[in-house]
Amino acid sequence: MARFRYSLQSILDIKVKMETQARQEFSAARGALDDEEEKLEALQHRKGFYESEAERLRTGVLVFRDLEENRRSLLVMENHIDTQQEQVRRAEEKLEQARVALMGVMMERKTHETLRDKAFEAFLQEENRAESKVVDELTSYTYGQKKA
Repeated sequence: MARFRYSLQSILDIKVKMETQARQEFSAARGALDDEEEKLEALQHRKGFYESEAERLRTGVLVFRDLEENRRSLLVMENHIDTQQEQVRRAEEKLEQARVALMGVMMERKTHETLRDKAFEAFLQEENRAESKVVDELTSYTYGQKKA
């Protein structure tokens, strides 16, 4: 029996490598987004601390300097939060771009695998035809030898 050889196997191998690379890029983008979200959460937690500190400063003896420092800290924290929200948005965009690229590469790989499977089926059919032909020839030869 002949051996199956897919003529576009090198292209399929390249597509598999491209998919692996795209998966790694997607994973890196997902990790970057997670990091940015953690930073945002930490900033929001810190802002919550400053807000609770403001409530504490407003009860009891009022110290204007402490209240003013707290107000500035809250404003700075809001600025940091706004900046970090922008970083999160950018990381989400990069993740989406990586996802789209991964989906495209996966579709290309699947297309080549489908082509390879169809080529293999055609190869099997041709091998079965050739085998049937050989069996028919042997049968005819054997039948012819018995008559002679």
